[in-house]
Amino acid sequence: MEKPFLTIVVPCYNEEAVLNETVVQLTKVLDTLVDKAEISEKSKIMFVDDGSKDKTWELIDGFSREKKYITGLKLSRNYGHQGALLAGLTSAYEISDCVVSIDADLQDDVNAIIPFVEKFNEGYEVVYGVRDKRDTDTFFKRNTALGFYKVMGKLGVKMVPNHADYRLLSKRALGEFLKYKEENMFIRGIIPLLGFKSTKVYYNRNERFAGESKYPLKKMLMFAVDGITSFSITPIRFLLTLGVLMFVIGVGLGIYAIVQKILGEVVLGWTSLMVSVWLIGGIQLIAIGVLGEYIGKIFTEVKARPRFTIEENIFEEKCDTEKLK
Repeated sequence: MEKPFLTIVVPCYNEEAVLNETVVQLTKVLDTLVDKAEISEKSKIMFVDDGSKDKTWELIDGFSREKKYITGLKLSRNYGHQGALLAGLTSAYEISDCVVSIDADLQDDVNAIIPFVEKFNEGYEVVYGVRDKRDTDTFFKRNTALGFYKVMGKLGVKMVPNHADYRLLSKRALGEFLKYKEENMFIRGIIPLLGFKSTKVYYNRNERFAGESKYPLKKMLMFAVDGITSFSITPIRFLLTLGVLMFVIGVGLGIYAIVQKILGEVVLGWTSLMVSVWLIGGIQLIAIGVLGEYIGKIFTEVKARPRFTIEENIFEEKCDTEKLK
C-alpha cells in the first residue's frame, strides 16, 4: 500500500533568525516518519513567505535547492498569518494526502507531528495539537486567551481550547474546509464545523527559539474581534436588548418627570441631563461601532477579491519535477 504524502505548511513573516533551526527540526521529524514507513519519502515541507522584508525568501529558496523535503511559496505581499496559512493549504491540497500546519517560531513542539500522523493512519480526519499548559505565556496573555475561549463558547462558537493553528487535516477534511469562501477566515472556528472524526494530541509549548513575536497586543485584539464577528451576531442582539432596556428606562423617567411636573416639585438643574446625554451618547457610539464592524465585513465579502496572490511556487515546481523522474 502506498504511503500517504504529507505536506507541512509553515507560514513565515520575517523569520530569518529561526528558519535554519526550523528546517533542521522539521527535517528530522520527516526522516523519522519515513524511516517508520508512516509517510511517503516524497513528502514535503512548504514554507510560505508572507511578504517578508528580511532574507526569509532567500533562505527558503536556498534550502529548497539543497534539501529534498524543502519547498516554498512566495506571496506577492503580506496577507497576514491566516492568509498565508490558507495559501499554503490551498496549494498543498491537490498533491497531499494529509497536511500539517505549524508556525515557524518552534514554540509548538515539532515532535508532536509524529503522533499526528499515527492518529491519521488510525483513521482520524482532523488531529488538533493542544497545549498541555501555557507556562511560557505571560500572565496577561494566558488569562486573556482563556477568557477569549470562554466568550466564544458563550457565543455558541465551537472551538478547541488551547489550540492555535497546529493541526493535521486529511485530504477529505481539507477539501471540505476549502469550500468555505469567506474573505474573513477564522480558521480555528471553521475546522470544528467540518464534523469529521477528530482527536487531540497534547504537547508542551516552548519559548520562541529566536526573533520577535508577530502577534503583539493590537493584533491579538483584532484577531479576537474578527473571530467574534465572523461567527456570531450576538453583539448586535445585545445592542438591541440594551436599546430596549434604555427605552423602558426612558419611558419610566418620562412618567416620573410628568408626575413631578403635576406635583409642582420640578427642580431645575443640569446634572441628570448631562448624565443622560453622556450615557445615551456613549451607547449610541458603541452601537454604531459594532454595526460598522459587521457592515465592514459585508463590504469586504461582497467585493470577492482574491484572498492571496502567489508570486513564486517552488512547491509545485519541485513536485512536478519529481513526478517526471
